[in-house]
Amino acid sequence: MPGSWLVDLSHVALFRVRINGRTVDGNRLPSPFMPKGDRPEGPAWYVTPTVAYAVELGFDVAPIEAYVRTQTGRYLDSWCKRLRDAYVETMADMGVTTALGGQEFLDAMARRKQVDPTMTLLETAIKATAKGGIGKLRQRSRGQVPYYEPYPALKRETWHPGIRAAVLANQRVGLHCKLMKTAAAADLYPVSIGTDAIVYPSPGPSPAGRPAAHARGQAGAGHVPARGLARDGEAPGHPDRPVGRAAV
Repeated sequence: MPGSWLVDLSHVALFRVRINGRTVDGNRLPSPFMPKGDRPEGPAWYVTPTVAYAVELGFDVAPIEAYVRTQTGRYLDSWCKRLRDAYVETMADMGVTTALGGQEFLDAMARRKQVDPTMTLLETAIKATAKGGIGKLRQRSRGQVPYYEPYPALKRETWHPGIRAAVLANQRVGLHCKLMKTAAAADLYPVSIGTDAIVYPSPGPSPAGRPAAHARGQAGAGHVPARGLARDGEAPGHPDRPVGRAAV
């Protein structure tokens, strides 16, 4: 059920989590529940995807308070699909297609900006539209009015910080799930987590290999799409506490 939940997740210990029949040390990864990856220390507000992930990992969750929606819809679907299709087609025009893999993909990515400067600008615009669109859902006052008074963005029908929180939470817990499954399959953990990349150790110089050759247990390097951590874990009573999710 989409919503915002006041719940204590400080008891969630990820150092021995069973994933696909194997034990994973989740303490070697950032916590999927807090903005900076640290462990929760008490009750806080979380959107549904985060709370659902704690349940999925096998932990008991007892909400103290909640704001939920009983009528929902896939609010961002058409917008997301339009941007996705535009991005895929633009990258294909620059020689980066979905059929490429390994070294071919890396080479195509490296030379794409030399193919057509106009298409490079279009790629940048698509990314900015996606990032800016999500940011607009929680646009703050730009000094138009005194602090704590209503500002123009609040009158937009598209102003909805709960949707932004749910989008980021979905991405964060989805990424954490992939990291846990990779650790279970190949006993491999990242050495660095950036804004849009996960860095794994590699025995070779090329990132063309994947982080887990599951069947053989071979280590390689690779990058997993990532986004910054969402603003889950807000303190109780926080004025910006998230409500809702992507389906609202």
